[in-house]
Amino acid sequence: MSLYRDVGVVLRVGKLGEADRIVTLLTRRYGKVRAVAKGVRRTGSRFGARLEPFAHVDVQLHTGRTLDVITQVQTLDAFGMGIVGDYRRYTTACAALETVDRIVAEEREPVLRVYLLTVGALRAFSGRDRDPSLVLDSFVLRAMAFAGWSPALGECARCGLAGPHPAFSVAAGGTVCAECRPTGAVRPAATTIRLLNALLNGEWAVAEDSGESVRGEASGLVAAHLQWHLEHRLRSLPLVERHAAADPEVREHESPNPVPELIRQRASGVEDSVERDTPTGAAQSAQSGSSQHDSVAGSGDS
Repeated sequence: MSLYRDVGVVLRVGKLGEADRIVTLLTRRYGKVRAVAKGVRRTGSRFGARLEPFAHVDVQLHTGRTLDVITQVQTLDAFGMGIVGDYRRYTTACAALETVDRIVAEEREPVLRVYLLTVGALRAFSGRDRDPSLVLDSFVLRAMAFAGWSPALGECARCGLAGPHPAFSVAAGGTVCAECRPTGAVRPAATTIRLLNALLNGEWAVAEDSGESVRGEASGLVAAHLQWHLEHRLRSLPLVERHAAADPEVREHESPNPVPELIRQRASGVEDSVERDTPTGAAQSAQSGSSQHDSVAGSGDS
């Protein structure tokens, strides 16, 4: 057994016994790590407030047989302070953390690019410079590119014929030509495909010049493409407040507009279900201090 240090982002926390928590971190050197934070639920805990979702921390851990144990924590960036007070930023940031938690399936596999991407996205969510829905869609597209799920936007997803092509199919993997177009493929606006390209490549001037209807259509395609590949519906994504039109290939298994439905169901226990696996605890404990780091959406510390 030995001690080691790393920096990371708190993705998720869960209760363990009466006083402990299991903390899921995405770290710079070791990838996703699950560790026990002992006694942090007790009043007067030394570092309980520092181990909340959205926090960017420097941690020291002790290697254990099954789960490592967190022994020291220092806050680098308290991103939650700029996130939890704004419902739109909060729900989009929750969706981003749940996305990366699902995409990074293996523990202790270094994923430096995803770590940097996550830090950059949280910095953008906590700021006020960019539309949080655009930040989320850009983050999801880039995270999917890391996983090998990036949608084909400049060529046919099936035959590789150079585009642009007017049809988009989630099942096929992106835009499709007239010959390969499957039943149920949609025809998004050309400006929507242009926006998806801009978000994937970090062309923020193009992205921010887009209209609301184009952003909504792009968000629907991004969400449908992600959930098709995950084969699992993200619990936090339907709570994101945005005008997203889901792809018909996915919509046939869902309501036409899942966002209002899910918000109505929050009073019936849907939100309680979400809270168990998403960063709701940050609302109570995001008041810890932070040091300053500079980056933009889509990049992290260097």
